[in-house]
Amino acid sequence: MKILVINSGSSSIKFQIVDSDSEKMLASGLLERIGISEGRMKYNCGLKKIIVEKPIPDHETGLDMVLATIVDPEVGAISSLDEIGACGHRVVHGGEKFTSSVLIDNEVLKGLEEVSEMAPLHNPANLMGIRAAIKKLPGIPNVAVFDTAFHQTMPMVNYMYALPYKLYEKYGMRRYGFHGTSHQFVAHRTAEILGKPIEELNLITCHLGNGCSITAVKGGKSIDTSLGYGTFCGLVMGTRSGDVDPAILIELMENRGWTLEQIKNMLYKESGLLGLSEISMDMRDIEEKMFAGNQRATLTFEIFADRVKKYIGSYAATLGTLDAIVFTAGIGENGWELRELICSNMDVLGIKLDVEANKVKSKEQIISTPDSPVTVLVVPTNEELMIARETVRLAR
Repeated sequence: MKILVINSGSSSIKFQIVDSDSEKMLASGLLERIGISEGRMKYNCGLKKIIVEKPIPDHETGLDMVLATIVDPEVGAISSLDEIGACGHRVVHGGEKFTSSVLIDNEVLKGLEEVSEMAPLHNPANLMGIRAAIKKLPGIPNVAVFDTAFHQTMPMVNYMYALPYKLYEKYGMRRYGFHGTSHQFVAHRTAEILGKPIEELNLITCHLGNGCSITAVKGGKSIDTSLGYGTFCGLVMGTRSGDVDPAILIELMENRGWTLEQIKNMLYKESGLLGLSEISMDMRDIEEKMFAGNQRATLTFEIFADRVKKYIGSYAATLGTLDAIVFTAGIGENGWELRELICSNMDVLGIKLDVEANKVKSKEQIISTPDSPVTVLVVPTNEELMIARETVRLAR
């Protein structure tokens, strides 16, 4: 079965065609600037790569471009759209309503609309992609795979905030967590690499990219995670603050004249690596300046590593025992200098890093020494494959 995987943003569509039998990616692409200005589609099918620049007024038009390209006689990955057996969609937030992946029908669409207010920047865009797929590929199953679903196994003691309980009862205000498909994929892949049943493993998975989160995984289930009700708490991220004292926000609004919009803009778009360094939101730029002697870049690099280290320590305590730490996503997979700093002076956990093995980028590898009590790995994430697997499971 061929699966079309769609990750729809407010002005973008990421997509892949996955052969579910071989789990091989047949083609992938990205449409950008939908409905904004001159659009662009980047498409990759083996050695065939194309870039198309033209207006893309809406997601329906964008999906038309995708479907025409994947069956194109010269660059297509399949010969006919009839080969597509199902369509899998990334949906950021399922709230408490959706605790696992679901086949999409009218009732589910209604439910997705109801939880959209919990992720106003993401879920409405995800819905646009779903509706476009239903219209353009009638008759095939569509499956919603939720970023939050993997974390629904967290115990109440870990997902509740110490706020008035009625806020949870009335508005569902609690920790939900995100990047679930990534954490789930690398956890299961780690078990395969270690040759042990995942039910017997205690893992800490570190998804470090433009968005970052860390998850404690016990027996294959998420029991705690750093992202919460929204997407700016926890670790330092590209432009998001991570954990911050709420008193600062109250002070800015109450005594410094800041508006709610200014606070939101600061927390989501002006903080993190960009805000600290005043250089860039990209860790590669931070590292370049750091190696050139820029002190602010060095401070930013060290703060990022420090926050990761603290969460690893706290989750090791939550798990009780620790078998492995896994690094994934853009920074986690490529930033070997950062991994070295994070794992340094971690004798309390018995971590012994193999410094030479650690000098690897975007490659699956064990980077701890053979005698390290805790195994440290780099495992490239594959959220699209995880979505495809879930889609096949439900579509069949």
